Amino acid sequence: MRNLEAKFRIVDVRQARARAEAIGFALHATLVQRDTFFAVAHGKLKLREEAEGAALIHYRRVYQGVLEVSEYEIVPVADPARLQSMLSGALGVIAEIRKVRTLLMRRSVRLHLDRVEGLGSFGEIEAVVAAEEAPEIYRAEVDSILAALEIAPGDLISESYFELMSRG
Repeated sequence: MRNLEAKFRIVDVRQARARAEAIGFALHATLVQRDTFFAVAHGKLKLREEAEGAALIHYRRVYQGVLEVSEYEIVPVADPARLQSMLSGALGVIAEIRKVRTLLMRRSVRLHLDRVEGLGSFGEIEAVVAAEEAPEIYRAEVDSILAALEIAPGDLISESYFELMSRG
């Protein structure tokens, strides 16, 4: 699977949500998530745990200007505690990120409004790209969402939460 992404800091989460709802985004869920990242040779590997279940997610990002294209695979996990223990011993843990995610949806575009423990508030736009589609067809839509949220190109960040955390 692939998506086109844009990540940015948020100063006022309520205002960002109101702007998103004004352009057609609707609340889909509020999620409490714990992501454990493991050391791997290629891409990033994380175990995501939340009340609804757990999944192992492997992804790679390719930067295209200020936006990124991610290729990812998600595998549901039945026993996350045991898998976390096994992967920790085999690969090593590089970070654990805890966050509360407000998930808003508009067609195939997800908007995450994240409150990340120890880091602050962020937004992330993910346009899901079908296998037969080119990610570039979503660039204008992502740009228009960023404009509606009043996010300037200089406000975009390319680091993952654990990379931001490690920078201190």
